[in-house]
Amino acid sequence: MRDLFKNYIYPIVVFSGGMFGVGFLSLPYVAMKSGIWLTVFYFVILTALVAGINLIFAEISLKTPDLKRFPGFANYHLGKWGGALAFLCTAIGTIGALLAYLIVGGQFLTSIFQPTFGGNANLYTLLYFVAGSILVYLGIKIIAKVEIVVLGFLFLSLALIFLQSFSLIKLGNIFPVVVDTKFNFLNLFLPYGPILFSLWGTGLIPEVEEMLGKNKRLLKKILLISTIAVPIVYILFTFLILGITGAKTTETALTGLGLLLGDGLMTLSLVAGVLATFTAFIMQGVILKESLQYDFKIKHWQAFVMSSCVPLILFLLGFKSFITLVSLFGGFFLGISGILILLMYKKIGGKNIIIYPLSLVFLLGVIYEVIYFIK
Repeated sequence: MRDLFKNYIYPIVVFSGGMFGVGFLSLPYVAMKSGIWLTVFYFVILTALVAGINLIFAEISLKTPDLKRFPGFANYHLGKWGGALAFLCTAIGTIGALLAYLIVGGQFLTSIFQPTFGGNANLYTLLYFVAGSILVYLGIKIIAKVEIVVLGFLFLSLALIFLQSFSLIKLGNIFPVVVDTKFNFLNLFLPYGPILFSLWGTGLIPEVEEMLGKNKRLLKKILLISTIAVPIVYILFTFLILGITGAKTTETALTGLGLLLGDGLMTLSLVAGVLATFTAFIMQGVILKESLQYDFKIKHWQAFVMSSCVPLILFLLGFKSFITLVSLFGGFFLGISGILILLMYKKIGGKNIIIYPLSLVFLLGVIYEVIYFIK
């Protein structure tokens, strides 16, 4: 039993928990704007893409010395320019993700406690930040055990929401008969960034490899199990929320759901939202902290302060647009990271027939996000 937890359950929970986060809360809204079938199409294509990238990065990880993270990998295989660009993508992308988690997690926490205890939204966001930062400071070993409990409560909450609200689901909300005649070409590509953001977990692969110790041969199996299981949950979640809220679906899904349910289910949905964002917040914080430690030899407490405080400062300065953050960081910075991974793959003898088509997909995604952001 101990080996089962060490070799399978803990690594799967850590990797899956890092994928789960605020990104999936945007998916019902994206499906409402772009259409469910287009969203499902993107899910199929991007799940295959991310699964391939995860396996490629796993192969790179196994051929790279331990105690390095993504910037260290790029520096090792591509040189200083690769390391610098990888760090820029990691730092900006992770800070953007942490900021998104703060925005939504703080909103959920405020909705739960403010009616009873009062206080303003910034106070509850600060409490969320402090709790997450403590776990980021403690590191991956304690997080693996906490993740099991948190993910367990998350799935239990979502299951209860499904059972209690099943009668409210309307197929007409998922497959509307009347289609919006105001066609927006950019909406054809809207699912790309949020879905890629919600599926991406390459930064956690070195963590998982080190957790496996001498059983690194299990790495690719762990990644495949997680990469296939997580999007299935996402799709079911999207159908559930869209079926209930329809055109009233909000950017953060559970907020709109709570407005249509009773007080008990509303609170439960908000708790699920807090748990979902919290798991990803601590994992992304660890990724950035350990990248600063391992790749740039920054002391533990300094790396912790740098990785934790910047998102909070940005939040307090007023950066609070959720969908824009998810789309931009999903499509742009993760796209560049994907291209860097493929360039590293080329260095270790990867096949051009894989490298060039996938690089083109990421490049087109980057171009789209730039156009969408400045429009």
